Amino acid sequence: MLLRLTKIFTFEMAHALPGYDGACRHIHGHSFRLEVTVRGKPLHAPGHPKDGMVMDFKDIKTLTQELFVRRYDHALALPDNTAPEVVAQIEQHFGNVVLLPFQPTCENMIALCVEALRPAMPAGVELFSIRLSETGSAFAEWNLADTLS
Repeated sequence: MLLRLTKIFTFEMAHALPGYDGACRHIHGHSFRLEVTVRGKPLHAPGHPKDGMVMDFKDIKTLTQELFVRRYDHALALPDNTAPEVVAQIEQHFGNVVLLPFQPTCENMIALCVEALRPAMPAGVELFSIRLSETGSAFAEWNLADTLS
């Protein structure tokens, strides 16, 4: 039987979308909610400390924190074509600027998360879905099934 496990994370991140034709072109922040879902078969090994588990929730937490959340929590994400003098000024006064090779949209942030987590899954476990909410009513989602079509 295949089962899915989901671990939820929250982090704070600011970003700006230069050139965008709406308010999001300005620096602003979100309290992001990240839902990471993995899929696999529970281990059937009586006496094994992980008997009955698809993956330890602690391991999902460790991987996600190390490979994604810590990098972006309390950071300002900007495209890497942002003027170097602007980046230098922001870093000097506020620190923790992350430059990305694209607009730091919710959709692009999910792609980064998938690229980081998918190859790190242990044998027999696959990354099944990612949901990243910018607000309580707006999110983007990636699902393994969509990549198989």
